[in-house]
Amino acid sequence: MVKTYRKTTTIKAEQFDGSQKYISGHKVISDNSLVDALTHDPVYHSILINEDDPDEEPDEVIFEIGDWVIKNGEDVYAIDDDTFKSKYDELPVIPKAVADWIESNRGKANLADMLVCAQFRIVKFDNYAEIEKWINADIDRFSRAWLDGYQVEADE
Repeated sequence: MVKTYRKTTTIKAEQFDGSQKYISGHKVISDNSLVDALTHDPVYHSILINEDDPDEEPDEVIFEIGDWVIKNGEDVYAIDDDTFKSKYDELPVIPKAVADWIESNRGKANLADMLVCAQFRIVKFDNYAEIEKWINADIDRFSRAWLDGYQVEADE
């Protein structure tokens, strides 16, 4: 029987805009003699050197402007923008207070418990009124953060 699966791995990705000298921690090399056979746009590549074994043959990743360079563990590869957007969603960005509350409840509660707490204000936690208001204003984003992980809002 065929079953359907979804990816649950978190990755690091950076979109190449043509101006970067480094991407995903690797040096970008441009060679004007390399062009895409169909579009005739310049092609870039990155030499990936294994820092643990500098004598090992370096890997190369070939990419064009607009491609995403992805780092997943030790693997680094590039995919085009349309494919990237069809496969990956950015992790939700949440306030630090909400992130702290999530982490304080990991292993003690499930998503349903967290949503009930937010709905009925049955928790004592620093800044809880603010946390409860934020969760109820965006339950979907909170749920994605609880299930998939999150990024914390930058301090302004």
